[in-house]
Amino acid sequence: MQTATLDTPTTAEDLSLFMAAYDNAVVRSRVSSFDIHVIQNTDGSYWCADEGDYTSLPQWLIDRIVHTVPGRMSGEY
Repeated sequence: MQTATLDTPTTAEDLSLFMAAYDNAVVRSRVSSFDIHVIQNTDGSYWCADEGDYTSLPQWLIDRIVHTVPGRMSGEY
C-alpha cells in the first residue's frame, strides 16, 4: 500500500495553491461555527472541509489536514 507524504509548499505554485485554499478557509470561517480544515491531496492540491460536514472526521482525512482555521460564528445573534 502506498502512503501519501504531506509536504509544506516548496515552490511558488505550491504556495499559491495552499494560499488559495487558506483564503477560502478564512472566508468560510467567518460564517461558520465549525473549524475549517485545509486538506492536502496526494497530487499536491488542496481543498477545504468544514468540520461540521462530518459526524466525526475519518482518520484518513485527519492525516491530510495541513492547517485549521477556527470558525468564528458563536451561534448567538
